[in-house]
Parts: sequence; C-alpha cells; structure tokens
Amino acid sequence: MNGRIASTTSRMTLVLLVGAQFVVMLDTSIVNVALPTIQDRLGLSHTGAAWTVNAYFLAFGGTLLLGGRLADTLGRRRLFTLAAVAFTVASVGAALASTEVILIAARAAQGLSAAVLSPTAMSILLASFPGNTRGRAMNAWGAASTLGGAIGVLVGGGVTAAWGWSAVFWITVPITAIAALSTRRLIPADTSTTRQRTPIDITGAASVTAAALSLIYLAVSVPVQGFGAPGTIVASIGGVAAMVVFCLAERRAADPILPLVLFRSRTVSLGLVVSLLGGAARASSFTIAALYLQQVMRMDAGTAGLAMVPTSVAGFVVTIVGLPRALRRLGARVTVTIGLVVLAVGHAWLSSASNWVHYTAGVLPGLLLIAVGVALSFTPTTILIADAMSSERPGLAAGMASASSQIGAALGVAVLTASIVAHAGPQPVLGASALSEGFKHAFLNAAGIATTAALLALSLVIANRERPVFGMNRLRPVNAASLPE
Repeated sequence: MNGRIASTTSRMTLVLLVGAQFVVMLDTSIVNVALPTIQDRLGLSHTGAAWTVNAYFLAFGGTLLLGGRLADTLGRRRLFTLAAVAFTVASVGAALASTEVILIAARAAQGLSAAVLSPTAMSILLASFPGNTRGRAMNAWGAASTLGGAIGVLVGGGVTAAWGWSAVFWITVPITAIAALSTRRLIPADTSTTRQRTPIDITGAASVTAAALSLIYLAVSVPVQGFGAPGTIVASIGGVAAMVVFCLAERRAADPILPLVLFRSRTVSLGLVVSLLGGAARASSFTIAALYLQQVMRMDAGTAGLAMVPTSVAGFVVTIVGLPRALRRLGARVTVTIGLVVLAVGHAWLSSASNWVHYTAGVLPGLLLIAVGVALSFTPTTILIADAMSSERPGLAAGMASASSQIGAALGVAVLTASIVAHAGPQPVLGASALSEGFKHAFLNAAGIATTAALLALSLVIANRERPVFGMNRLRPVNAASLPE
C-alpha cells in the first residue's frame, strides 16, 4: 500500500514539474501569434511590439544559469514556490497591462521567474528520479518542452480570436497557481544534502548574468539595429568586460557559481557546445518554419498553426515512444548524434521546398523530420550534461543545459533571420520569389549548424564508447574537487 502511495506521489510530482516546464516553454511562443492584435489594441510602437517578445526571451535566457545556481544555494522547494508565485503575478500583470511600459515590464518579470522556475524544476526532477526512473522522467520533461513551444504557436491565434489578447496570459495562471499551492505537499523539504549553505558568489553571478544578457541582447537587436548602432556597441563592450570579470572572479571565489574546472571535462565542454548549436538549429522549428508558411506559402496565422499540428504530434510521439527505446539501446550520445543528423536533413529538405507546389508533398516531410530531430536531440543533450557533472549540484547542471540551449536559440533566430533578409534583397515584402530565396539560405544555414553539432556529438561517441544503462549513459560524473588544479 505504501509503495502505491509513493508511486502516486511520484507521478503527481512529475506532473507538477513538467507542468511548470510546459508553461515556461508555452510563453516563449504563444505571444508571437497574438502580437499583431496586442499591438493594435494597446497601440504599441514597433519597438514596443518587438520588446514584448524579446523582454521575456532576454530575461529568461540571460538569467537561467543564476537561477540554477540559486536552486542549489537557497533550497529547491522554497525557490520553486517563490518562482511559481512570481510567474503567476507577472502573468496577471501582463494580462491587465494597459500601456506598453507595463506590458514589457510584466514580460520581463515572467522571463525572470521562468529563469528560476525551469532549472529549479529540473533540479528537483534530477534529485527525485535517480537511476532507471530518470530516463522516463526526462522523456516527460522533453515532451512538455516540445509541446509547450508547439502548442503556443498553435493556440495563440485561436485563443486571441475567441477571448482577446489578454487570454494568452490568463491561460497560464491556473497552472502556475496550482503548482505553487502543491509544492509543499509533493516536493520534500530541502535537507543539508540538497542545500548549499555557503555564501553566493555575488561577483560571479552578476558578471555571468551580465555577459549572458549582453549576448542575447546582441542576438535580438543586431538584425534590427545593425552592428554599428550605439546599443550594439555598448552591449559588445559590456559583454566582453563582464566575461573578463567573471573569469577572474571564478578563479578567486571559494564557492564559484560556475567552477571553471568543470570545463576540463571533454564531455561537459563539448556537451555545452552541442547544446548551444542544437538550440540554434532547433529554434527554427517554431519561428523560421512558421514564418515560411505565412510569408512564402501565404497561409494566414490560423492555417499556419494547423499546418504545424503534424509537427507537434510527431514530436510528442517520438519523445514518448521512440526516445526511451533509443536511450536504452544506444545511450544519450549516440541518440543526440542521430537526432542532430535528422534535424539537419529536415532543414536541408525545407531548403528545397520552393521547388514544390503543395504543402503535403513539399513542406510537411521536412517539418516531420525536424520534429523527429528535435525530439531525439533536446532531452538527451540535457541528460549527457547532467550525467557528466557531480550529482551534488543538479541545479547548476540544469541551469547550464537550459542556458546554453536558450542562448543558442536566441543566436539561431538572429542568424537565420539575418540570413533571410540578406538573401531576400532590400524589399523582400514585394517579391515572394526573393523571400523564398532568403528562406532557402536560412534553412541551409540551419542544416549546417545542426551538422556541426552532430559532428561534435559524434566525437564524444568515438572518444568514449559508452554502454547504455537503464536509458542513461555510464558516464563518470565530474567533481570539481577531484580534478587536478
């Protein structure tokens, strides 16, 4: 009987954690489709409309690493509760916003809350589901991430049409509110083994956050402002200075927020690069592809959302059914490599989609390949990084994996968008053929990025032949204290 109760509690805990991740990823995409309506109703400027999206992305991606470290320092249950409450309040603020400034501020608050909520939830998951249960839990996590981004694109337009633009913010409030109220019952209290009591590395935390914010700001602003804009120059100089300060601080800190010794591990270093490049290639799954459907194939927002449904279904099925088997039989490294290769093939297919007339024959196969590639590469990359690090800091592992993927996504969207503009000509809106050429190069660039990531993942497979154990890799965790100075 006790075993059944424990099993039920574990399932409810997993639902709580993956539900939080679902909301975080939902908010990265659901506003995009509703943005034209928001701009019209609130009278947003073009800059305000852009920052309604970018404020969340900037705050989320820029502070993920700090959020993961705080989970190890301040206590995971406490921080998860506070983050869920903060996200709920920020969502209500966005839904009730009456001016551009209030809306952007609320979106930034959502991003900051998400940057704490996501790595803390993953940290709890890694600690709560050890051994052979972790693979299944991570599969659910990956499915929630995939569905969150895909469903945001799908339902954003419909929700806005039915209940108004504020509904895209109200829709997450019940989920995060329930998460906050359920935490004490479902998540065990932090103990001395799960909670670090050493002081926070303030200098390291501030500098690495500033560096990440500068990098993501450059990614979202350069395509619009150009390299010579004052804001771009200031962000570039500030980012380099922050990285210098960070490296110096981490050498001197008694308990660094990101021990540089971790990067002596080939698995951790290359795993983070694979995560960064993989995030850049996967970003087009929910942005560039959706733009292609609307701008080149001339679909309206609702039809484009429906056209993405097969992608969502395929990604969900592969994550739930195919991914667990691949992890058990092949291990995370091989699975990541295969996923990135499939992702590259999908982008390469879409680069030739302009040669086709119909969506079903030309575009759909590429979208399905991308969905399979995303499903097979996203979660295994996180598993690879987490398994290669010490189990004493699951929050740090979660933060590093999430931050590298999100920063990669920001850079990917910026690079691919710039590629479209560069190859479409100065007035792409006047010619569908010019736009088609721009998207062709964007998809080819995405294929190249995914191929590079696949080659790096393959080098890990070759360097250290692995044996899969219960869906996880038999990797030697990296413990900073055990590595030579």
